Amino acid sequence: MVNGITNALNAYNQALMRIGGQVQSPVADEVKNVQEQFGDMVRSAVEDTVNLHKESENLTIKNIQGKADIQDVVLAVSNAEAALETVVAVRDTAIKAYNTIMSMNI
Repeated sequence: MVNGITNALNAYNQALMRIGGQVQSPVADEVKNVQEQFGDMVRSAVEDTVNLHKESENLTIKNIQGKADIQDVVLAVSNAEAALETVVAVRDTAIKAYNTIMSMNI
């Protein structure tokens, strides 16, 4: 997913370079910063979601062993599900934005 957006940003940067040479340095630096920030944000969201799912699995196992309350399990699973739905929504929006950018005429 990040590679697709990176490709779109690179294509935009290349188009700007073709238009005018004096634009390339500041734009290239800003594109690189945006790519890193966006990549870090996506990576963090995915890692948090994975951690929530692991926590809900651990609580489920503890509940089966009789060491955890069912309410805690339901809450953990619900939080993990909400986080996953959020990541999927962000992914879908990013893909839609990428497709829109790629279909633009330059």
